[in-house]
Amino acid sequence: MNKNSQRMRVGKYELGRTLGEGTFAKVKFAKNLETGQSVAIKVLDKDKILKHKMVQQIKREISTMKLVKHPYIVQLLEVMASKTKIYIVLEYVTGGGLFDKIPENLLVDANGNLKISDFGFSALSQQCRADGLLHTTCGTPNYVAPEVINDKGYHGSTADLWSCGGILFVLMAGYLPFNGYKKINRPGFTCRSFFSAGARRLIMGILDPNPKTRITTEKIYQNNWFKKEYSPPKFEKDLDINLDDIDAVFSESTDYMVTEEKDIMPPAMIAFELLSLSWS
Repeated sequence: MNKNSQRMRVGKYELGRTLGEGTFAKVKFAKNLETGQSVAIKVLDKDKILKHKMVQQIKREISTMKLVKHPYIVQLLEVMASKTKIYIVLEYVTGGGLFDKIPENLLVDANGNLKISDFGFSALSQQCRADGLLHTTCGTPNYVAPEVINDKGYHGSTADLWSCGGILFVLMAGYLPFNGYKKINRPGFTCRSFFSAGARRLIMGILDPNPKTRITTEKIYQNNWFKKEYSPPKFEKDLDINLDDIDAVFSESTDYMVTEEKDIMPPAMIAFELLSLSWS
C-alpha cells in the first residue's frame, strides 16, 4: 500500500471528496487556496462531451447559470478548462439534498431554503423560433409540463410553473401527482386529506394541463395561500454579464487553460487533509 497520497490542485482550488457523480460529470468538494472559501466544482470530461454531442447543452447550462442571479439559485463563481476537462465552480450548499422523489438538482442550504443547483437540461429565451415558442424537449421526466412532451412548442415560463407545481405537490404530499406521461394530459389528481382548500385550489391551478388556462405567475403572487408568511427575496440584478468564457472553455488556445497539479502528501499530513477537505 502506498503510504503517500495525492492531492489535486486546479488553478487556485484544491479538490477534495466527491459530492456526486453522474454519467458525464463528477462534483467535487474543493477549497479556494487564496480565500479559504469552500466550493463545489463540477468536473466534465471534454472527450465525453464531444463524443455525445453535448457541447451546446453544456454551453446552455453555463449561460443559464450566468444569466440567472437569485438567492435561491446556486451561484456560479467561475468557469475554467484544461486540455481534457471543464471545471464549473459553484457555491457550496451545506444542507444537502431532499428525499428521493425530489429532483437531484434541488438542495437545501444551512437555513432550510431550497436552492436550484443544476440547469443541465434547460432552454433559453434566445432559442425561441419564429412562432415565439420554445421547441427544446428538456426537463426532469416526472416534472415536465404536458406541452413540452407534446412537442408543439411552449412558453418557458408557463412550463416552468407546471414543474414548480409538481415539486410543491411532492413536498406537501410525499408522492408524485401523476404516474406516467399519459396521465399528465388529463386533469385530476388526488390531494392528501390535510391539504387546505387554498392549497388545493392553487395546486390545481398550477397543474392545469392546458397552458392557456394555467394560473399565471402574477395570479400566484396574488393568491392568499401563497402570500401567507411569504417574504420576497432581496437581490440585485447583474446587468454586466460576460459570456465570452463559455466559448473559451472549448477553445484549444492555452491562453484560457488552467493548470492542473498533483502534489504528493507525506503520511503525517493525510489525516489532517482528509478532515479539512471532507468538512461540510
